[in-house]
Amino acid sequence: MENKMILLVEDNPDDEALTIRALKKNNIGNKVVVARDGAEALDFLFFTGAFADRDPRDVPQVILLDLKLPKVDGLEVLRQIRADERTHLLPVVILTSSKEEQDRLKGYSLGANSYVRKPVDFNQFVEAVRQLGLYWLILNEAPPR
Repeated sequence: MENKMILLVEDNPDDEALTIRALKKNNIGNKVVVARDGAEALDFLFFTGAFADRDPRDVPQVILLDLKLPKVDGLEVLRQIRADERTHLLPVVILTSSKEEQDRLKGYSLGANSYVRKPVDFNQFVEAVRQLGLYWLILNEAPPR
């Protein structure tokens, strides 16, 4: 796979490590940038705060977004992504342990491209990540920049 960046927005260190391990286990060697709360994700995406000097051409191919985040929750992050012309077309996959129907409904109504519940079993999680990587990094054609 060519080096397409993944933005992983995840506050749980165990889930972060599990996701990165699953990516590696599936030979997905893409650069993974981790934002550990919603405010950090927004700073990264909008070139503010600690990310004010980053290269604006370095845009994620896909955002893997948890919902239950500190500072700014995942649904608000999604709302701001979709409201800004620079980011409104970025693919956003909600990757969460939430089984709440209202979270799924709200996520899709705010413009999520996909909603994936994190499997509890590691092997199932590895397979889910493989399928996400295959689709979003290889099969899917991103919108023109």
